[in-house]
Amino acid sequence: METLTSIAPLIIMFVLFYFLLIRPNQKRQRAVQTMQTGLKKGDKIVTIGGLHGFIDSVDDNKIVIKCGDGSRLTYDKAAVREVLESAPEKTI
Repeated sequence: METLTSIAPLIIMFVLFYFLLIRPNQKRQRAVQTMQTGLKKGDKIVTIGGLHGFIDSVDDNKIVIKCGDGSRLTYDKAAVREVLESAPEKTI
């Protein structure tokens, strides 16, 4: 019984860490991964460096971003922070 009372605070601390730190971080990583795999041509995006632009082409690990002055820059997909506006779906 004495062993259980000495281990209980450690177990409670681990459970708290899991629900307050580990689990939310995993959900956030999953959402970022889903966003990055769903990138498509025409999406308006912002990179982690603050560059705003439109996706001109998408590769497995890279994207080409078309900036305001018409220049095209190549970035890793991991550099995309958020999608501001998704490209409209093409209907045939």
